Amino acid sequence: MKKIGFLSFGHWTPSPHSQTRSAADAHLQSIDLAVAAEDLGADGAYFRVHHFARQLASPFPLLAAVGARTNRIEIGTGVIDMRYENPLYMAEDAGAADVISGGRLQLGISRGSPEQVIDGFRYFGHVPAEGSDAASMAREHAQVFLELLKGEGFAEPNPRPMFPNPPGLLRIEPHSPGLRDRIWWGAGTRATAEWTAELGMNLMSSTLLTEDTGVPFHQLQAEQIQRFRDAWKAAGHEREPRVSVSRSIFPIVDELDRQYFFRESGSQDQVGQLEGGLARFGKTYADEPERLVAALAEDEAIAAADTLLLTVPNQLGVDYNAHVIESVLTHVAPELGWR
Repeated sequence: MKKIGFLSFGHWTPSPHSQTRSAADAHLQSIDLAVAAEDLGADGAYFRVHHFARQLASPFPLLAAVGARTNRIEIGTGVIDMRYENPLYMAEDAGAADVISGGRLQLGISRGSPEQVIDGFRYFGHVPAEGSDAASMAREHAQVFLELLKGEGFAEPNPRPMFPNPPGLLRIEPHSPGLRDRIWWGAGTRATAEWTAELGMNLMSSTLLTEDTGVPFHQLQAEQIQRFRDAWKAAGHEREPRVSVSRSIFPIVDELDRQYFFRESGSQDQVGQLEGGLARFGKTYADEPERLVAALAEDEAIAAADTLLLTVPNQLGVDYNAHVIESVLTHVAPELGWR
């Protein structure tokens, strides 16, 4: 059995060919798609975060709204760029969104991806310390955030407060018990996956790895997952970790599917340069259900993960994306034992 959710980048464009033409469209349609996915029996609604771009950027209002409109589905991010985050304010926002959803938040965080602007985090007031760099700053922010989520007091109370305080040092409020175990790190390499395990975070791995060894993407990602699990065991954590992978999967079951995605039926991995190094991008899976099932059965990383996130083309609209999710749940998942 696997948890199956969707991952939306929340793009919008004023193009007449887009069903998502404004920021309002992107946010409101994201909520509607989460509701539709829950009705279809999907397990998760996840949203990408990008700054300085026409796509979703401020996750917590959206997560809280989805939490208020749904009852069962997991609600998450994939991922929040920690270079941009004030960990204390983020802990408040995350706690509030989690209590609104009844403890359904699954937060994916990471050091971020290539940006729309140069060092955009500097405009948000975050500058790496002398001798450090942006990636290290992101990890430092993440570690502070994780510590805050434990719910331990650290702030000296005012002896004459406006409102009565509980005894002792004060913590960030609202505190949501259990949220610390529902933090994921978006790891782009095998080494980062091991670091993720050491810190006791779940592993989130996308359709991109920022390294290449010459093997197919799914095999490299499966190795990353195994190294994460080995490091988790070595760290001695008590709970079982979770692992998610993202895939673009489009069953071709009608003529509209064929028009949109038939050209992707021959998709292959791609290798290219990203931020000065080699990176391997996973292929798109698009085909008629029988052939799609056979291809996905060979994907070693999906087999190793407990959660599958379907990347959706949100600009095609809520109805079409709900159709894609339903097609995977109906025509693919049962044949592969995911349901």
